[in-house]
Amino acid sequence: MKLSDDIKYLKGVGPKRAEIFAKMDIHTIRDLLYHLPRSYIDFSSPVTIEDATLDEQNLLKCRCSEKRSYQYTRRGMQIFQLMFTDGSDDIFVTLFNQGYLYDKIRVGEDYFLLGKVTGTLTERVMNGPQIVEVLQAEKLRPVYPLTEGMTENILRNCMKNALTCLDNETCEVMPSEIIERAGLMRTDDALKYIHFPRTQSDVVPARKRLAFDELTTLQLGMLSLKDRNRTLTPYVMKSFPMDEFYRSLPFEPTGAQRRAIGECISDMARNVPMNRLIMGDVGSGKTVVAAACCYLSHLNGTQSCLMAPTEVLADQHAETLSRFLEPLGVKVALLKGSMSTKDKNRVRKGLASGEYSVAVGTHALFQKATEFSNLALVITDEQHRFGVNQRDALAEKGVNPHRLVMSATPIPRTLALMIYGELDISTLNEMPKGRLKIETYAVTGKLRTRAYNFTKKYLDEGRQAYIICPAIDEEEGMQSVLEYAERIRSADFAGYTVGVLHGKMKPAEKEQVMTDFKDGKIQVLVSTTVVEVGVDVPNAAVMLIENADRFGLSQLHQLRGRVGRGEHQSYCILITDNVTETSKKRLKALSSTSDGFEISELDLQLRGPGDFFGNRQHGLPSFKIADIAADTDILKLARESAEEIYASGYLEMEEGKGLKANVEKLWEEAN
Repeated sequence: MKLSDDIKYLKGVGPKRAEIFAKMDIHTIRDLLYHLPRSYIDFSSPVTIEDATLDEQNLLKCRCSEKRSYQYTRRGMQIFQLMFTDGSDDIFVTLFNQGYLYDKIRVGEDYFLLGKVTGTLTERVMNGPQIVEVLQAEKLRPVYPLTEGMTENILRNCMKNALTCLDNETCEVMPSEIIERAGLMRTDDALKYIHFPRTQSDVVPARKRLAFDELTTLQLGMLSLKDRNRTLTPYVMKSFPMDEFYRSLPFEPTGAQRRAIGECISDMARNVPMNRLIMGDVGSGKTVVAAACCYLSHLNGTQSCLMAPTEVLADQHAETLSRFLEPLGVKVALLKGSMSTKDKNRVRKGLASGEYSVAVGTHALFQKATEFSNLALVITDEQHRFGVNQRDALAEKGVNPHRLVMSATPIPRTLALMIYGELDISTLNEMPKGRLKIETYAVTGKLRTRAYNFTKKYLDEGRQAYIICPAIDEEEGMQSVLEYAERIRSADFAGYTVGVLHGKMKPAEKEQVMTDFKDGKIQVLVSTTVVEVGVDVPNAAVMLIENADRFGLSQLHQLRGRVGRGEHQSYCILITDNVTETSKKRLKALSSTSDGFEISELDLQLRGPGDFFGNRQHGLPSFKIADIAADTDILKLARESAEEIYASGYLEMEEGKGLKANVEKLWEEAN
């Protein structure tokens, strides 16, 4: 059989079982081989009943000493009860609707039991455990993700049959010299060992090889994407001294800003379009870099545009760019959906004629009615908030224009290379002089009233505050954002104006609430994380975050960055009732540093890559086995190997067809 054959033709499957496999996204024999174990049961190290940890999963080895008659509940459920012993103690086992398993168990035989041990110190209980005959147990048994109608035994038997197909056809697609030099095992061997390891030491090299394949394929996709973007551009910018621009700024730019501007100027002077990411903390001055690029475009007689995800942010960017650029003779226009038809037509006429050098706006920028006379630079703020087609539609308003992406989400360089592999990266790792550090405190819920009183002190001085709730709707242990706002409005913050913001509100409603908060009409804004990346409110001096343990460190840092935008000392108060060692370590780390990149590195170690953006629009494929937090060495090896493979032209050779197909499939799934 071929690896590309439909799974229904594999021995032990058939049409009915193929439908169950389809629910697991397994359609071919190759798909089944790459349905990898999520963990392993190590039968070599059971614990005694006496030493079992209560309320946790335990592996026991014991003998069935008694089978009791089964019972029926009122709802027709069958309950089977058995007693097991291992000499140290006895354990009472209950099975639910598992008559087949109950009938197989024989008194006097030894079994492994895997499940949560409950009860008391004197009476141990296990409900619905996995039960495996000692004689049939391997030392190491894989545990797979399953679905209804699929069992471990069925899947394991089908997997054994699928692995026999490797005798006739290989899954190996990498160049042999790359694999030999890296000291990696063959992919076929890795698949055999990952599914049926003899010991834990078999799993390590198998996992390393499959992670290498996954990461190398991803890097090859990134290189292909980067190459596709290297078409020629007609906008080869002449370099100009930026002294006049720097002198016009109301502050001294940081060294990181000057370095990033220099990198952009160098990019824009080439005959291929710039494709650069400016990554920096909240308040690190990304807009200054954008303004410098717009100024260079203006000096070259071309236009630029900056697209923001919300109208409030677009307003903010338009105000900032106008302040920086209009004294230098650069006309800036604002275009957004809520403008009157008359005003939109006026702006569009000015863009089409070349009257405006810079356009700032939202989705209105890439609508069919919007035309530019000479668009050479496209800037996107928080690119992940836009779909790929939307970003491309804006770029198509020009002819292969330069592209600049701004992100206020500091992420580790390893992860940045994965997500933004097609971009060159500039990092703003210096904060502007004079910016006050946000004082951060982590407290338990017992001090909530004191935190409220602390907040009211600053409200009475004329400042404003955010209060963040994790949930839009009520969840276990948490009030909904609406209930929370109503409670504090009538109690602790009675007499203050309290507004509410959450993701289920209509865009126009959210825009209005943020505008009212910015204008000072709302003193306390109770919100979900929808304010994580939003408008600057220089008057906001307190950020109070409820259930802080529910958020990742990077997300907490982003939320904290909503305050400290003005001249006033600002504060962030993290409230949690989950006082575990892990949560204390995380919140202590956040309190001790304001470096977003340092925080993101720690977040990556503690939580894994997760999803730094809260959505999947950045198009990073999901990994079956690679772990960015743990596999940095493999990632480095994969990146070097991918560059060598790509440069050699291997993907275009006959022997590289399989690898090229894998790369194309990966990006189809991702996008």
